[in-house]
Amino acid sequence: MKGGTSRTGLGHIVFGVKTENLPFYKDLMAFLGWNTIFAMDEGFGGVNKDGISFWFGNQANDVSNDYDGPGVNHIAINVESQSDVDATVAYLQEHGVSPLFDTPRHRPDFPQGEGQTYYQVMFETPDRILIEVVNIGPKS
Repeated sequence: MKGGTSRTGLGHIVFGVKTENLPFYKDLMAFLGWNTIFAMDEGFGGVNKDGISFWFGNQANDVSNDYDGPGVNHIAINVESQSDVDATVAYLQEHGVSPLFDTPRHRPDFPQGEGQTYYQVMFETPDRILIEVVNIGPKS
């Protein structure tokens, strides 16, 4: 990797979550098309079609997450269509999760080019992890 010549990519992200919230994450990731690759009582791992994995497990400390403070603000999961974003909204509402920040909506303030859109829903998990489900592509 000397001189920055090596290609890199995202491998995995680990989330510390409360054990009682694991079913929420397992169901959400399955809904979004991720496959479970490892599961036990204390956690599980899910992988997407590109081999990127998210791991959810026992949190180390009971601390509040301030996504506007230092650290990660949110994670975004890309979906293939605007209808996938809308289906996610319906799924979340069925599970008692409300969209945040006046989403779902198109974001003209995130320019994507002629005829393109950035269409998103943002929500918070039971552990206060901020997640975005987004479609970037032709506006329908």
